[in-house]
Amino acid sequence: MKTLKEVKVGESAVVVKLHGEGATKRRIMDMGLTRGAQVYVRKVAPLGDPVEITVRGYELSIRKADAELIEVE
Repeated sequence: MKTLKEVKVGESAVVVKLHGEGATKRRIMDMGLTRGAQVYVRKVAPLGDPVEITVRGYELSIRKADAELIEVE
C-alpha cells in the first residue's frame, strides 16, 4: 500500500482508497480527494508538513497526517 505521503515531488498518482473515519474522511472527500482523482505533488515543505498538491485543477495544501490516510497507485 502506497500513500500520498510517499509520492515524490513532481510525480502523479491516482487515489485508490481513503482511510480514516467520520469528520476526517468527510473533510478529505470535500476537498476533492475521492477515489479515481488524479493527484500531482507540487511541493513539500522543508520539514515535510504540509504537502502541496494539485487535484481537479486547483492547488491544495494538506497535512502529512491526512496524506497518510490517502492510498494511491
